[in-house]
Amino acid sequence: MTGSAETVLIVVRGPSGAGKSSIAARLRAAYGRGIAVVAQDVLRRTVLRERDVPGGANVGLIDVVARHALDHGFHVVVEGILHTGHYGPMLTRLVADHRGRSHLYYLDVDFDETVRRHATRPWAAEVSPQDMAGWYRPHDFLPDGLEHVIGPDSSLDASVERILADSGLVPPGWTPRP
Repeated sequence: MTGSAETVLIVVRGPSGAGKSSIAARLRAAYGRGIAVVAQDVLRRTVLRERDVPGGANVGLIDVVARHALDHGFHVVVEGILHTGHYGPMLTRLVADHRGRSHLYYLDVDFDETVRRHATRPWAAEVSPQDMAGWYRPHDFLPDGLEHVIGPDSSLDASVERILADSGLVPPGWTPRP
């Protein structure tokens, strides 16, 4: 078991360019201290400098970091592409073991839209649409309906508001838009 009845686990998955990191940053900014962001790209690419492969070391590292933060009373946002084939079993175990509330979201954005969004990033030139095509898996949902699907029409603000409302992580003075 991990975490406590008070901790909240949020998982935000989806294709490259779907808005996962932006949502995680906005959740942290809205909530303030006490929320840990466990970013797949940081652990896989920066810490380990590892490719995304089945059974990669980053899968276990994401799990350990999320559990450690939950066990120390932090709410946790795990975010990344987190393909079901590579990360699904770990995410399913993490949710099953979490004593508190868990909320999982899949950002269901089509390939053309992910490329359009990616082009607005400062580091867009480092990753080509061909690279993105190799990572893209449409409708890569976890089994058993574990996730809420957020479609491409949901704005960043609306997505963050939904997750805050669903999770109960309501920052002081926050009221959802009507």
